[in-house]
Amino acid sequence: MTRTAHGPVAVLGLGAMGAGLAHRLLDQGIPVRVWNRTPDRTAPLARAGAHVAAHPAEAVAGTSAAICVVADSQALGTVLRGPDGVLAHGPYPGTLLCASTVAPEEIVQIAGDLPAALDVGMLGNRDHARDGELRLFVGGTPEAFAAAGPLLRALGKEVVHLGALGSGMRMKLLLNLLMGIEVQALAEATELAEACGLDRQLVLKTVAGSGFASPVMAFKSRRLAAGRFDEPDFRLRLMAKDLMLATKQAAAAGLSLPLATAAAETHVRATEQGLGDQDCAAITRALRPKPGTDT
Repeated sequence: MTRTAHGPVAVLGLGAMGAGLAHRLLDQGIPVRVWNRTPDRTAPLARAGAHVAAHPAEAVAGTSAAICVVADSQALGTVLRGPDGVLAHGPYPGTLLCASTVAPEEIVQIAGDLPAALDVGMLGNRDHARDGELRLFVGGTPEAFAAAGPLLRALGKEVVHLGALGSGMRMKLLLNLLMGIEVQALAEATELAEACGLDRQLVLKTVAGSGFASPVMAFKSRRLAAGRFDEPDFRLRLMAKDLMLATKQAAAAGLSLPLATAAAETHVRATEQGLGDQDCAAITRALRPKPGTDT
């Protein structure tokens, strides 16, 4: 294995996915240095053996690779180029893996002239991240991909090099576009069923067991059946962001995507209604008529 596989490796951002990746690396015997904007999330990883850094620059010191898993492009820019950021004191000598879902063009701009940068679209949830069961779609030079290959294979059961930097994000946006539309379609069917007098639980069980349901629909049907959207697998506001990014990609390519546009609008509205930090299946709550109205 290369030094990139042996570590140490920095993980910047300890949300559901970042924390899962860090635990996976520790389980594989790879030394891990972690940083998170709010320090309270670092405690479980410190107990598991990770070094907790005060800022990104400290986290990447002496590492062979750094994985950025933050919420959006603004956070990614701050982590990389802000005060005490990864690049605050000069070029990063290791391989930088941007696993934050942002616009592909922003990945290219943020990465700048770094010698080894990859963008990584991750398919899976926190359990997949912790268990090494992710599917990883990667953009970057063949040389950077080869250097990071052992590390990527430690994190994912499938690793695909798609091409130039930005390709991983393009694939991730396509996948999240499908997920957003599918989950909203399931929520709409469920709300219509209940409004028409059908039993909600029976409808969800029927849909989940049918040939019409994708794995993600079958998975999200359990949340819709329980009506519990806390402890999110994927926050609704992040889905809104990704759907908007997908529609902007479509517009730049001269494409009209009516379903994606409608789903993006619904998710933005749901976020404005205060549902943003709930699981994306909470989109069902944005479909219900307001009390005292007929629509």
